[in-house]
Amino acid sequence: MGLINTKLILKNPRRPELKPVEVDALADSGAVHLCIPAHVQIQLDLEKIDTKEVTLADGSKKLVPYVGPVEIRFKNRIGFAGALVMGDQTLLGAIPMEDMDLVVIPKTRIIDVNPDSPNVATTIVKLFRLSPP
Repeated sequence: MGLINTKLILKNPRRPELKPVEVDALADSGAVHLCIPAHVQIQLDLEKIDTKEVTLADGSKKLVPYVGPVEIRFKNRIGFAGALVMGDQTLLGAIPMEDMDLVVIPKTRIIDVNPDSPNVATTIVKLFRLSPP
């Protein structure tokens, strides 16, 4: 399918006086998390919450900072996520894409809002019970 890049607005919701940052993000539905480079963490003054061990494509493991919260905006959608601080480009993974009800359109290699719900993000919530009521 090829690489899919998109523009996102990232913001620190704990620091509303800071200017949002527009980033070129690589959208990867095979990745899970939002990943940001260190310079974006610094610009948004994002607080380190934890350290996570990540497994890279070559199988090696690395400890990276986990920061947040990060407000993510795309068109008429908004989401909140934690972010792994790593790499030299913002990476938009499956969790924030699902949260904002975004879809990959392979033919045009773009990310867009779900055409089945263009005005409001939708999600599925099912109740799971261990035993009958």
